[in-house]
Amino acid sequence: MTGDQPSLARRLTFGGAVAIGLASMIGAGVFSVFAPAAAAAGDLLLVGLALAAFVAFANAGSTAQLAARYPESGGAYRYGRERLGEWPGFLAGWGFVIGKTASCAAMAMTAAAYLVPAEWQRPAAIAAVLVIAAINLRGITRTSRAATIIVSIVLAVLVLVIVAGIVVATTRATTGLSFGFVAGTDPSGAILTAERADETSVWGVLQAAGLLFFAFAGYARVATLGEEVVDPARTIPRAVQTSLGIVFALYAAIAVTLLAALGAPALAASTAPLADTVEIAGWTWAEPIVRAGAGLAALGALLALIAGIGRTTLAMARDRELPAPLAAVHPRFRVPHVAEAVVAGAIVVLILVADLRGAIGFSSFGVLVYYLVANLAAVTQPRGERRVPRALSVAGAIGCLVLVITLPWTSVVAGVAVFAFGAGIRLVVQARRRRLAA
Repeated sequence: MTGDQPSLARRLTFGGAVAIGLASMIGAGVFSVFAPAAAAAGDLLLVGLALAAFVAFANAGSTAQLAARYPESGGAYRYGRERLGEWPGFLAGWGFVIGKTASCAAMAMTAAAYLVPAEWQRPAAIAAVLVIAAINLRGITRTSRAATIIVSIVLAVLVLVIVAGIVVATTRATTGLSFGFVAGTDPSGAILTAERADETSVWGVLQAAGLLFFAFAGYARVATLGEEVVDPARTIPRAVQTSLGIVFALYAAIAVTLLAALGAPALAASTAPLADTVEIAGWTWAEPIVRAGAGLAALGALLALIAGIGRTTLAMARDRELPAPLAAVHPRFRVPHVAEAVVAGAIVVLILVADLRGAIGFSSFGVLVYYLVANLAAVTQPRGERRVPRALSVAGAIGCLVLVITLPWTSVVAGVAVFAFGAGIRLVVQARRRRLAA
């Protein structure tokens, strides 16, 4: 706590934590990521998915282990600061707050692109941010309830797609018929792209794993809410593992279904493969449902992410890494209301001044730095605090570094620039404080 500010309230139960974890992972990316991943890996798409899942599993293990020891707001920012020092913690927190704020603007625009006509997209995106911020400001239980509703609907839509794919694959197997289709248009603006690689190349599989990893990212969102979880040492590890396991099973089922229904070449050529699957099944009535599901999934990810950014901002403000007023906690709803309001305002400004759907590669870079710090922090924990083998945390750190090389060079340059800017600000602030203290 800072000054006389109250702490956040432990109101988030296991079920609510799982719902927030699922909402964080099952965003709009699952509706579009399999096409560029297939373009990179071809028939080895499932190998790329397995690699991505392993890196996510390693990262999740490290995060859960740290969250049990440090059940506070902030996630990898807090872990890095406590285990590695102020600078690693700051870099993890800075990359998350800045990168994910831009991601939120992109998610809001993506949701609007799926749900409303073009001329209404920017106003709808702003309205979505304001409504979600209002829900979050009413308390963590409201956030978890909204996440549960959204996730339930999106899961139903994804099951519908899987059933449609099974119908297509079964019909092809029993009749020998081939299904032709014209690849649809992804209203998200093709957030995820990949250059076509040789189907059997190691690089292609790694690139696919990098793309698919970001469809898993979010499994540790509940860790950023650690100060609000009931019985955190037990609940957080269980919630992280449960949500990640559900999403891996779901993604594996979708990947197998899409490969069986469309085939790797057609999947790679599609810009809306899940919508295409229900279309070639003859379920034209379901195509709008799938597109609406993608928009709703983006809103679910936005809901969880704004909550996570707010808590990380709170933690950094408590340590004077960000302005102290951001550490305020609402006396009734026990949420970081100033931090969340500022975050929502920043997202709205970004929506008004720029369309970041195709220009947020630095967010991907920031995510990998964030989890790299978490894994390195977990490596330093003593035997009595360990819940996963140290080798798994080392593997997670290596996996983050390997996935960095799969990013476009522009994303790496942008990421380095964002971190350099943050480090510069911190150095200036520290120098000023030293002068004032002298």
